[in-house]
Amino acid sequence: MPIRSMTGFSRATGTMPDGTPFTWELRSVNGRGLDVRLRLPPGMDVLETPLREAAGARFSRGNVTANLTVKREERAPKLVLDQAALERAMALVRELAERMPGAAAPRPEAVLALPGVLRTEIEVPDEGAEAARRAAVTEGFGQALADLFTARAAEGARLQAILATLLDEIAALREQAVVEAARQPEAHRARLSAALAELLDGERRVPEERLAAEVALLAARSDVREELDRLGAHVEAARALLAETTPIGRKLEFLTQEFGRESNTLGAKSGSMALTRISLELKAAIERLREQAANVE
Repeated sequence: MPIRSMTGFSRATGTMPDGTPFTWELRSVNGRGLDVRLRLPPGMDVLETPLREAAGARFSRGNVTANLTVKREERAPKLVLDQAALERAMALVRELAERMPGAAAPRPEAVLALPGVLRTEIEVPDEGAEAARRAAVTEGFGQALADLFTARAAEGARLQAILATLLDEIAALREQAVVEAARQPEAHRARLSAALAELLDGERRVPEERLAAEVALLAARSDVREELDRLGAHVEAARALLAETTPIGRKLEFLTQEFGRESNTLGAKSGSMALTRISLELKAAIERLREQAANVE
């Protein structure tokens, strides 16, 4: 099973039982752990906990942003005639008409505009209908999660190929370092002999045993066999991780730190320009490996 990336995007659309369309958009990027951020319209806040649990069942790492858009039709408020208020208003109109004979009768719209005659009806939510709408939204979220999982898996497959190539590059550089490291004792001897010859004007007044001891001391200080052995073990460990079926991101990130330590020590102990060049190339390859490992779930 390929590794999974923490980067991905998905979109899922659906329709509520009352015909209202909705859209889920999920985006995922790198994260140390799993962080799910939900953007829900009013009335859907009750779904926050189950939606987080659903995301947690799918993913172990990544910063996931989930945005729900609901396209509701704008409806004009429903006005209702208050019969009792209308009767009171009409009683006042009749009373005024008696007190003011000949006065023009008030227009109907003027009566309706009196406070309380017309009122806005507040719709009582239907709990059954609301539950059906929430169920449809939850189902859509599940589809968006499945699509995001697929997207992250596809990105992970591409990522796995890149990581495998980088590990091959590091392994090849390590082999070059092994060959070059084997030449270091002789190179130390040649440099030391040349330096002594220059200082002593070509005369040989240093015993061979003394020269051999100095060469052995320099070789011991620049011995990088342990670092190269550990570097080889790290390559094999990383390859084994890529073959696992469980999330490996944290383990791989930790392992890349160990790669870095060995390459740093290799460069510090280098006794030749060639080995220094190889250690610098190793550092560059390991840094690329670290950057890619940061994307793995």
